[in-house]
Amino acid sequence: QVPVVAVMTTGGGTRALTSLLGNLLGLQKLDLLDAISYITGSSGSTWTLSHLYQSPDWSRKDLSGLIGEVRRHMTKSKLSCFSLESLKCLFSCNLASPYTVTRKSFGSALSLFLVNSQKNNHKLSDERQALNQGQNPLPIYMILNIKDDYSLSEFKEWVEFTPYEVGFLKYGAFIRAEDFGSKFFMGRLMKKLPESRICFMKGDVLPWETLDCIKMYLICTVPAYCNKGDKPSLPARNHELETYLVTPECGIMGIVREVLTERVMVSKFYNFLKGFQMHNEYLQSKSFRIWKDTVLENFPNQLTETAEFLCLADTAGYIDISYPPLMRPERKVDVVLHLNYSSGSQTSPLEEASKYFLKQGIPFPKIHLSEEEKKNLKECYIFEDAETPEAPTVVFFPLVNDTFRKYKEPGVERSPAELAEGNVDVSSLFSPYCINSFTYTEEQFDKLVKLTSYNIQNNKHLILQALNSAIEQKRQHKK
Repeated sequence: QVPVVAVMTTGGGTRALTSLLGNLLGLQKLDLLDAISYITGSSGSTWTLSHLYQSPDWSRKDLSGLIGEVRRHMTKSKLSCFSLESLKCLFSCNLASPYTVTRKSFGSALSLFLVNSQKNNHKLSDERQALNQGQNPLPIYMILNIKDDYSLSEFKEWVEFTPYEVGFLKYGAFIRAEDFGSKFFMGRLMKKLPESRICFMKGDVLPWETLDCIKMYLICTVPAYCNKGDKPSLPARNHELETYLVTPECGIMGIVREVLTERVMVSKFYNFLKGFQMHNEYLQSKSFRIWKDTVLENFPNQLTETAEFLCLADTAGYIDISYPPLMRPERKVDVVLHLNYSSGSQTSPLEEASKYFLKQGIPFPKIHLSEEEKKNLKECYIFEDAETPEAPTVVFFPLVNDTFRKYKEPGVERSPAELAEGNVDVSSLFSPYCINSFTYTEEQFDKLVKLTSYNIQNNKHLILQALNSAIEQKRQHKK
């Protein structure tokens, strides 16, 4: 009788990182955080999740403390991360690792410096400690498997990461999280490689727009470094594991050149489906057809099972959502809290998700907002499909500043002296929360956390309405 509730987040760089903290704080203040079964993330929102799940009891603690830790990092100047000494350290740390250095490992290490400003040995499987007693929601990280020679409209496959397993929704094929990156053949583990640290996994979901900001700084910085002819002292590598495919021809500068010239941040890992024969029944199997949305899949000999490597990229290149794991029928999700942080249109990811699932034949509410409504978005919307009980109820929270301008807490108006605190620009071209911002002032950080926390708390009645509706629908379905 209890509805299964999930939180679905989008990307959005440091804006997503900060806003998600505020949203979760709002849910905690409403005593609703412990009603959440799943939290899915992509791109910037995964930075928040990977930080929270280093604490085994994060949802039971006052989130203000954890938010304070992030605040210290977010308000530090990031210019030192691009200094020559920091870049030398980044390259040295990467080359000292057992993995082949690529633009991916450089990008992931750089993202770690930008967000955390410190070394971190945390691994994805370590997050089980935060789940072993059911004390926190299950975190699910989303990414896309793509093919180098095809566009995303032609080929893309959803890949799901949890602290327990990594796998493809389409094929129903999963392996243990600690085995991801190792070499498999025909479903057997052939060569075990060390599990990647979480900072390298973050490199998989480094937002494309964030990468542009990194590029601009490197364009200005790297030439000066190169002209000096100075090379960092790098430790000798006793052994090297073949986790990643590409090794630049020109060492360090090859990596930098790739970061500057590549548009998409693509990671290459051994394909754990290599040689696992499934094509014989692929076209006939109904279990695959739900997720069959690419051109190449009409040709079984070009399925992922034939590829040597997986090519992983940010989901924002297709649709900036992390819905797909929640649409698996086994999870039976009744209510989804859609927390949107993406750039551009606030409603676009939800509308695109609705169209995508409709095309796939997966139950999902139809989304329709007039152009006038899109120009004047409210803080919260409920979308449901009464004719399709299998479709989840979606409670949509766009990132907007509406009644927060007038109220500092639900029902508590601001005094004239407090009106300035309600002026939070999250939508204009000059917003301090643009996708390329790595650093906020303390005031900017606090304002965004308070706004996103308020938007949740101020719409408690709509969240409870959705939960009660889901309970009633389950009762009716049971009858």
